[in-house]
Amino acid sequence: MQRRTLIQTAATGLAFPHIWVPAQTLPAGPVRIIVGFPPGGGTDALARVVGQKLQTMWGTSVVVENKAGAAGVIAADYVSKQAGDGNTLLMAHINSHALAPAMGQKLNYDAIKDFAPISMVAITPNLLICNVDQPAKTVKDIVALAKAKPGQLSFASAGGGSAQHFALEMFKLQAKIFALHVPYRGSAPALVDLIGGQVNYCFETMTSAAPHVKSGKAIAIAQTRLKRAKSQANVPTMDESGFKGFEATVWYGLMGPSKMPPAMQQRMNEDVNKVLAMPDVQERMDFYGAEDGGGSIEKFANFIKSEQQKWAVVAKAANVRADS
Repeated sequence: MQRRTLIQTAATGLAFPHIWVPAQTLPAGPVRIIVGFPPGGGTDALARVVGQKLQTMWGTSVVVENKAGAAGVIAADYVSKQAGDGNTLLMAHINSHALAPAMGQKLNYDAIKDFAPISMVAITPNLLICNVDQPAKTVKDIVALAKAKPGQLSFASAGGGSAQHFALEMFKLQAKIFALHVPYRGSAPALVDLIGGQVNYCFETMTSAAPHVKSGKAIAIAQTRLKRAKSQANVPTMDESGFKGFEATVWYGLMGPSKMPPAMQQRMNEDVNKVLAMPDVQERMDFYGAEDGGGSIEKFANFIKSEQQKWAVVAKAANVRADS
């Protein structure tokens, strides 16, 4: 009787294999994390920190692949069209998933529907910085100078429609000032001209600006999160400088294509949370001024929606367009 039961049970398993095979929670082969920016930048650096730990945890190769262009949009478009097997992930960025949609930019993907959010990886502030020769070195003094000399103060950015550009436009709207926006092709040339005195000020990511502040070539005036970053604890926030509620961050998060199975999405979320809690990873994140990664899938998804709504208001009010 027992033998007959075992045979019947085995036969049932063959007829209905889904009863016996657990949900696939990890990719079957090597994993690529696609980054929409060149090697050496903040997005690339954070992807490599997380990827190295996941490689050990998952026991499979996890490599970072750079597909730079269009401020991360090209990489996002590529990943949105990949299979949902977990072998291709995206280190998403505020540009591709909040700012481009906020500007009404024509995209070949839907930033919400075509992706499976996995986890927030980090949020960093921008720094409002200037070169050492500027007479106004506080937010209050910059506003006063801009009102006294409308259109004469220049602010560099990493490009029209970039996170740095949006931070500037938010500042101009709230301060009710007119200042000249000078877009560059990336942070590096913008910082060169700022330090050289060709432009007066800029909002720049903490990752890019901090080395120049540390060397004394640039002066940090304010930071753009509601709380001070641990790595720049002596720099006041815009909120503390008279602009209540001012928050203009740069954020990064891991995503997969929308076809990814929910069980895999959840497993990856749990593993990324474990990685971000590791002391050596925390140390690296602090170095980049990157904080508040981790949390649930739902938290990350809701954050993206709120960012799109927030920046759509700014884009409309300031008439921000890509390369404007």
